[in-house]
Amino acid sequence: MTGIIVLLVALVAALIVGAVLRSRSGAVRAVTPGASRPGGDPLPIDPLLSAFGVGAGDAPMVLHLSAQWCGPCSAVRRVAEQVVDHFSTVGDDRPVPRDVEVDIDDNPALAKKLGVLSLPTTFVFDAAGVERFRVSGVPKVADLTAALAPLRCPEDSLS
Repeated sequence: MTGIIVLLVALVAALIVGAVLRSRSGAVRAVTPGASRPGGDPLPIDPLLSAFGVGAGDAPMVLHLSAQWCGPCSAVRRVAEQVVDHFSTVGDDRPVPRDVEVDIDDNPALAKKLGVLSLPTTFVFDAAGVERFRVSGVPKVADLTAALAPLRCPEDSLS
């Protein structure tokens, strides 16, 4: 009888953990902007990030980490391309977000620096190179679009 109770408790715990993980997968989560120096000046961009163009230019960036062996990573690639294509056809004078894909097998130091624990993981950086959003799993097109829209115009960006 004790064995059955233990089995049922383990099953319920596994279902709860699975439900929590599933609810967070693909959710675009806001990140508190990084630390700054006294006086409000932002810290310089890490050389690992700047090597991939983070903080270069006037447009926000979608940086997604993937690997050849990662099945869902191709879905993230399609979502990111669709969102960037959408902004390129809007026809306003705002900068079009940049889309960069990085293979973690070739760049494990970057994955470690960003604290990537699972694939696919997507980051949204503003034009200044500050991480604003993070997504574990495959984001929805509407969610990624909504995260990037205010970052396209510096005066409208999140504070």
